[in-house]
Amino acid sequence: MEPSVKNIHDDLIRGCRINDRKAQVQVYKLYYKAMYNTALRILNDSAEAEDVMQEAFLEAFRKIETYREESSFGTWLKRIVINKSVDVIRKSRDVVSMDEMDVDVPDHLEDENYIQVLSTRVEEIRKAIHGLPDNYRIILSLFLLEGYDHEEIAQILHISYNLSRTRYSRAKKKLLEFIGADENGASKSKLN
Repeated sequence: MEPSVKNIHDDLIRGCRINDRKAQVQVYKLYYKAMYNTALRILNDSAEAEDVMQEAFLEAFRKIETYREESSFGTWLKRIVINKSVDVIRKSRDVVSMDEMDVDVPDHLEDENYIQVLSTRVEEIRKAIHGLPDNYRIILSLFLLEGYDHEEIAQILHISYNLSRTRYSRAKKKLLEFIGADENGASKSKLN
């Protein structure tokens, strides 16, 4: 069977398939930061994210034969990280669910204040996301930051498509409340 995706690191992946430790170290170096950040966005805890990332790599190397090259290796690995992150939340908090979000930054700010206001607004949004309940933060992270659609999120979280959309809507509304924005993302504060 011919692979449907050409991987730029095919030689390293072949090395991992034969348990070549040097290839595994190289693959780890290529992907660990992105995988850690993915886990961190979902778990909101750096120690848990580090553990999940490490476990994901170990599982990926153990199960490398299941990688069918239907997607990039990074996508395949990210799916393992997301599944492990969701499992951690399920086990520790018995909660997994969320909804949608969309936040616009005002684009008509004065040039001299723009960078300062934008930086403040980005930090405010980041803190608001971290302050959301786990189920909301997970859906927002998967949808907005990881680029998954609701069908994929439903599969990952083992929920229905409609429930994914509903939870996203609730998460979006909650986030907008936290940052003091209206439904269109326009700030209710003096940042406008």
